[in-house]
Amino acid sequence: MSDSFTTTVLNITTGTAETVTDLTRECEEFLTRAASGRDGLLNIFVPHATAGIAVLETGAGSDDDLLTALHHLLPADDRWQHRHGSPGHGRDHVLPALVPPHATLPVIGGQLELGTWQSVCLVDTNKDNPERRVRLSFLGH
Repeated sequence: MSDSFTTTVLNITTGTAETVTDLTRECEEFLTRAASGRDGLLNIFVPHATAGIAVLETGAGSDDDLLTALHHLLPADDRWQHRHGSPGHGRDHVLPALVPPHATLPVIGGQLELGTWQSVCLVDTNKDNPERRVRLSFLGH
């Protein structure tokens, strides 16, 4: 495989609660190996119908605020036509329309180009599936 494209898969355990999991450190560690000081793009993709990728501030309450906002927009109740799984699980299948399952971010000199307070996060509201795979792919020159 060309050294201009490198990919890896992270196995993330999110547990049985709605979560925002910071993946920034894992992205940076991957880029240390894959980018080698080069410029390019990092694509983060979660191949699941009930999870998404967000870039937001963590640790100051924004991650909890996101889950609260999603709970208001997508209540976990019986209004959803998609009804398998735990009560309100249909909302989890709508989540990727609001929090997409991917993000593509610039890499400059081998470093992820994020703002001061930005983090790369896995957003998972599905309490029925505690195991997630996240694919990181670097395309560089």
